Amino acid sequence: MKKHFLPLLASLSIGLFFAACSGDTAGAIIVNSDEETSENPIVTSSSDISSSETPEQHKLSSDAISSSSEKPSDKDTVIPGIAETSAASGMFGLDSYESTDFSLDVAAFPGGVEGVRVKGGSGKSGSGEGNGNNERMSGLLTASEWNDLDNWDFWTKLLNNNSFYEKPDYWKFFPKNLVAVKVVDADSNGIANVTVELLNGEDVEFATKTDNSGLAYCWISLFDGEAKDLKAEDFSLKVNGTPSEEPFKLTTKSDEKININVIVNKEAKHPAPTADVAFIVDATGSMSDEINFLKSDLEYIIQHVALSSTTSLRTAALFYRDKEDEYLTRDNDFADNVSETQQFVAEQEADGGGDYPEAVHTALKIALQDLSWNESARARIAFLILDAPAHYETDVIESLQKSITLFAKNGIKIIPVAASGVDKDTEFMLRFFDLATGGTYVFLTNDSGIGNDHIEASVGDHEVEPLADLMVKLIRKYVD
Repeated sequence: MKKHFLPLLASLSIGLFFAACSGDTAGAIIVNSDEETSENPIVTSSSDISSSETPEQHKLSSDAISSSSEKPSDKDTVIPGIAETSAASGMFGLDSYESTDFSLDVAAFPGGVEGVRVKGGSGKSGSGEGNGNNERMSGLLTASEWNDLDNWDFWTKLLNNNSFYEKPDYWKFFPKNLVAVKVVDADSNGIANVTVELLNGEDVEFATKTDNSGLAYCWISLFDGEAKDLKAEDFSLKVNGTPSEEPFKLTTKSDEKININVIVNKEAKHPAPTADVAFIVDATGSMSDEINFLKSDLEYIIQHVALSSTTSLRTAALFYRDKEDEYLTRDNDFADNVSETQQFVAEQEADGGGDYPEAVHTALKIALQDLSWNESARARIAFLILDAPAHYETDVIESLQKSITLFAKNGIKIIPVAASGVDKDTEFMLRFFDLATGGTYVFLTNDSGIGNDHIEASVGDHEVEPLADLMVKLIRKYVD
């Protein structure tokens, strides 16, 4: 049975979005001041917009992608703090899959109390038992963030550990090799929204856009299993549609950190200061507390938004359930007027679900198909708020691969927010999503003592802080 009661999750995400844009954290949230509706293909577009064009809303483009699988080798790499367990079968199919038990000895990681630094907030570490009501508890939920791109050595060792080496083969995502690029202007300032393509011969291996800092991550054999004998000379780069003559380094699972290849581009223009932020929310019964809090407090959050932001912001929301429920998805497209998002959210109810997996693949597909993402924006972010994985079926996995490919191609960062009920399979699914799109992983913790028990994330030394502070920091990082 899916665990429930983590009030605030969806609402805090939207509220903090507005607070981040204004820099008024305390005004938006009270915190401690211390530190499938259709089988039609996704709507296609005949061409992409270059970073020099003026802002204009367009439906996103779609490409068909193919995938094959190759089971990674069984290695027993020991990672400090991770208890060794027997690996469950991860072969791709429709049979049931039981996750192995997991424990994390945080004392093995340096820094802070037992390797975890607690910052701000007044919540005490607890078992995660909640009071079961829907009272406002702004600023009390605690969370952490872990960026696998910034901790590449840890990530590659994690995938080699006996407990987790089958996770890539299970989901058919293999984020192990890439070319990382930072596109800058003549003054070494990062340029956002520049198209970057990694070519393998004449074929496009991976396509994406630079983020607000100029970074782009192009993955090699993301869905094709283990890539062997990789050589940089076998690949080439196109930046803003022009072949790049500058040499570059690959990043493989043997590297300790990601190699950033800086490319100076004098042709690309800095985009207008605009940003799109969408909230994709699981609306099944186990998420009722999150949605109810969002409905009751969205007006309060909007009232505390300052109007002095230099970035033009649009918001959208999409709620999803599962097959055989009343609906699969409902969405409200991007709007400059946040009251439209408020009205839409106020009309939503949490219901349905029943089994553990939900229609995550449909939600991602419709978010691309129905939401009018601004292809000329400086930043595009999708917060994916859920407590359950996608269905483990062949067509679902293929749909996830296609959607994630398009999120990356269109420069949309996925930032998952994992609620209680998330198991190890779901955690790794979400981390695969954020890695492929240049995002980061957010997970709630037990330190607040609120809600049901939260699984211990398979991460290293991390900082626990109020979810409010964390979300403000992330929104500023990826939008400003």
